[in-house]
Amino acid sequence: MTVRRRLLDWSLTGLLVLLPALVLRASLARGTPSTLDQALLRITAPLEAGVSWIVEGLGGMWSRYVALVDIESENRELRDENAKLRKDLAAMTRRAFDVEALEDLAVVKRRTPADTIGARVIGAPLSPQFRVIRLRIDRGSREVAPGMPVITGAGPVGRVDKVYGDYADVTLISDPGSSIEVVIPRTGGRGMLTGLGRPDSYACAIEWLEKQSSIAVSGSAKVEIGDEIVTSGLGASFPPGLVVGKISKISKDDGMFQRVEVEPVVDVSRVRAVMVLLAPPPPIDPDGKTKKRSEPAFGGRPL
Repeated sequence: MTVRRRLLDWSLTGLLVLLPALVLRASLARGTPSTLDQALLRITAPLEAGVSWIVEGLGGMWSRYVALVDIESENRELRDENAKLRKDLAAMTRRAFDVEALEDLAVVKRRTPADTIGARVIGAPLSPQFRVIRLRIDRGSREVAPGMPVITGAGPVGRVDKVYGDYADVTLISDPGSSIEVVIPRTGGRGMLTGLGRPDSYACAIEWLEKQSSIAVSGSAKVEIGDEIVTSGLGASFPPGLVVGKISKISKDDGMFQRVEVEPVVDVSRVRAVMVLLAPPPPIDPDGKTKKRSEPAFGGRPL
């Protein structure tokens, strides 16, 4: 058994060595192949085709895998670059918005004959209806005091309410606790603008608006929807002539007085910087040719 087993092993080994050699010789032979070569080619051709198909399939899978790995790496790089570009764009947009707001405040400061100080809005709590309730600015007790008017280039925003540490809260003109003396340039009618405190709008109202006025510009002293409302300058608070808003609704007419609703011109949801009036503007001196500086009325000037 041992000798027979060895003979069988040697025979198989020799056949395995001889068969590839014969196949290689048959493949490389030129001219008309012999009968043995034809038989070997017929037998090995299907095997070669199968082996070639397997090798090509594995090679294709490997190539696709490598390609997918490269694509995933490129996609990851593109996603990271896209995220960086989005951050840069957002930062540039905020910077441009801040620059625009600061330029607007610079214009306000030049045309306002009163001591002012700029402030940045750092907080704006919202109502459930996504309306700004109040503003928080980065000026504290060393710089501002309660009651000081707060404005932008578009118009009045409100008044400083609470001051704590390095920050202060601003009550908006739409708050029920706010009141501003206003006038309608077209008719000359005067009244007190107060906030309605609605959670879904910034509407204000003038409860007792003077209907008749001797300084009416037009022939009719009756107010109309769309009439512009500006600050009167009375009460040593806001400078005169600041546009507050426009009449959006006329709900009552009692002969001499009317009740109207006003839509403020300032969109507080977009306010990023404001100007705080440290003192009311000085009274106009018709005989004087030199500009006067305002005197502190709401507290000391900032150090």
